[in-house]
Amino acid sequence: MSAAMPPVRAALGLGSNMGDPKANLDAAVARLATSDGISLVARSSGYRTPPWGPVPQDDYRNICVTIDTTLSPRALLDRCLQIEREMGRVRDVRWGPRLIDIDVLIYGRETVDEDNLTIPHPRMGERAFVLVPLVEIWPDAPLGGGRTALEALASCPDTDGIVRLDD
Repeated sequence: MSAAMPPVRAALGLGSNMGDPKANLDAAVARLATSDGISLVARSSGYRTPPWGPVPQDDYRNICVTIDTTLSPRALLDRCLQIEREMGRVRDVRWGPRLIDIDVLIYGRETVDEDNLTIPHPRMGERAFVLVPLVEIWPDAPLGGGRTALEALASCPDTDGIVRLDD
């Protein structure tokens, strides 16, 4: 009999700017927390963040969560995408408005480069809407290249306009 895989600490980034973003994030976190192979460790505050990319749209509400998981990186991504579909996300406009978005940011210290799955997330080190909530709950999160989330945030150019929400 093989031993069970020990849990791996992972970080997920979640965002929403359609409907009731707070309720959307709460529902996604609840689904993650009740998923087999996933144990919720911490959830950041919510942050109102300006939209990123060329599509005009409302501000986002973003959070990060840390989890311990026994799922493989691919199975974790599949579960995140399943939750997005269950909640009604339609992927039609790149960088467009989102009912819910769940990104796998970090999976332990592993590096993964597969079709539609790159870990650590390749652009999170330049995106304050990811770094600000991530630093709140895991400042020494390994971003790859020897940098931590806190170190990346210190040199991140687009922190203006990010507002911590108290609800």
